[in-house]
Amino acid sequence: MTPLPEEPYDVVVVGAGVVGSAIARELARFPLRTALVDAAADVGEGTSKANTAILHTGFDAVPGSLEARLVREGQRRLAAYAAEAGVPVEPVGALLVAWDDEQLAALPGLARKAEANGYQEARIIGPDELRAREPHLGPGALGALDVPGESIICPWTTTLAYATQAVRAGVDLHLNCRVEDVRPGHELVTSRGVLRTRYLVNAAGLYADELDRRLGHRDFTVTPRRGQLIVFDAFARDLVRHILLPVPTALGKGVLVSPTVHGKVLLGPTAEDLGDKTATGSTAEGLVFLRERGRRILPALLEEEVTAVYAGLRAATEEDDYRIACHPEQRYVTVGGIRSTGLTASMAIATHVLGLLRDAGLEPGPARELPPVRMPNLGEAFPRPYADAGAIAADPAYGEIVCACERVTRGEIRDALASVIPPASAAGLRRRTRAGAGRCQGAFCGAAVRAMFEEARWEAR
Repeated sequence: MTPLPEEPYDVVVVGAGVVGSAIARELARFPLRTALVDAAADVGEGTSKANTAILHTGFDAVPGSLEARLVREGQRRLAAYAAEAGVPVEPVGALLVAWDDEQLAALPGLARKAEANGYQEARIIGPDELRAREPHLGPGALGALDVPGESIICPWTTTLAYATQAVRAGVDLHLNCRVEDVRPGHELVTSRGVLRTRYLVNAAGLYADELDRRLGHRDFTVTPRRGQLIVFDAFARDLVRHILLPVPTALGKGVLVSPTVHGKVLLGPTAEDLGDKTATGSTAEGLVFLRERGRRILPALLEEEVTAVYAGLRAATEEDDYRIACHPEQRYVTVGGIRSTGLTASMAIATHVLGLLRDAGLEPGPARELPPVRMPNLGEAFPRPYADAGAIAADPAYGEIVCACERVTRGEIRDALASVIPPASAAGLRRRTRAGAGRCQGAFCGAAVRAMFEEARWEAR
């Protein structure tokens, strides 16, 4: 592990999740010495790797809020960036399903909220149209709010694309680098030594409030809100055509059923406020709860094979809005309370943070074009190497399947291991290639994948 530099940075961004990586990418457009720091061994190791993977329109955000504006702007920007960078996105649309008279009566208000948020395409549909569009829906649905602009996206590739582009443009990435204290003058005491910086951006996710307190602020408290999810096998994919959303509550959007760009189906999440910021384990009670909700929404789904279960923690705060603030006298910006919409809003948040840094006195210099990035495709709706005769002819490794469940080739694993930000674990390799993410969960390919991983680590020493 290389030692930390003694020379001060212009900007240090703490937190290499999707938001922190987007901010680092934005700063990389300027002739600044920038560092992206994270306590974990990989980018996107926290909330960013375990969410519902939806590219939101922002139709149901609080009108006039900062979140509403940044989600609306971020959705347009990320959709364009995804097409350019090879991040899989599928515009499947969403249906907000009403199961009783009270929920049905709430739909007109949600449609008006969508209009207040600048989204004009939402409309209410009746039970017949709803049934025609989702024939496997459970009995008793009374209607729905149709939101055609909602999409599904690959969250792993998004974070990795931002971070890769930032590093290629000169940003220093310091992983396994936990910020333990902040001394006067922005001396960051980390688990790997001291980092110095002129400006500091706190994008530490679940720990943003703790870092904020080290700078003398008590503006918000992060409560980890656990969301457990169940992933159903690819054989379930034909059961659902849209993102099926419930009528939201004060705790969040509730339990949904959604296809994924990886060809599977998600059921979840729960919404459990906890006191432990490391409690990412699934529980028997949570899974029973999800199966009960899923049985009402899409009964046939419960007959399908479960590929995996996982849980993520969202950074909930006291307010239904982002907690982004600038402290010019400290040359410090807090980016807190970024919940599940942070993936969608990430690029707009980054631009907003750059503006706040300018307000705090940063003179970034002239903007420049970033080196283009094209990420390996993980989406089922787009060409993948195992089916690309041209790619296989040019490199036979793309025709050699290692993970049969997910049809991941030796060439893809090799490329991930040699990438700008290589994986630090088998889980990181899985997020880059899908190897081991299928129905056998690595039972058949695990040894071969592990051997390639260990060989690459040995050669990198």
